[in-house]
Amino acid sequence: MRLLISVAVTLTLATALNAQTQTPVAAPPPATTVAPAEQPPSPEPYIYQSAGRRDPFLSLMGTGTELHAPSSKGEGPAGMTVAEIAVRGVMQSRGTLVAMVSGADHKTYIVHAGDKLLDGTIKSITQQGMIFTQTVNDPLSLVKQREVSKLLHAAEGKE
Repeated sequence: MRLLISVAVTLTLATALNAQTQTPVAAPPPATTVAPAEQPPSPEPYIYQSAGRRDPFLSLMGTGTELHAPSSKGEGPAGMTVAEIAVRGVMQSRGTLVAMVSGADHKTYIVHAGDKLLDGTIKSITQQGMIFTQTVNDPLSLVKQREVSKLLHAAEGKE
């Protein structure tokens, strides 16, 4: 037992002496360069991820100014409603009557009987004007289609 204690004490003293004789490594001097003032990163703007849900901050009532979604409209008379069309003239072409109409885009188009519009079709063209079959989109209405006639503006102004 004495032998074991003497070996332990010898080892402890040897490591203590060895630690004192080694020269300590000098730590590098602290950096004295001043780093430029860094601005904290700006926060990214928040973007609402709908994931199939409606945006809770949009009105459920809507503004009431939009009649139809602009993406659902087509080009020419096929993208116009019956209310937007005005009859400008009636002509005879190859034995049938054709009409000149203008729409909300202030362009003139030639249409024939049977042409489709956004909310109806042209039923017939007469010398006095046109007759449309308009589809009614009112869910409470019992009538799903109605006939609308638009007269030639020259015929309306004559008395």
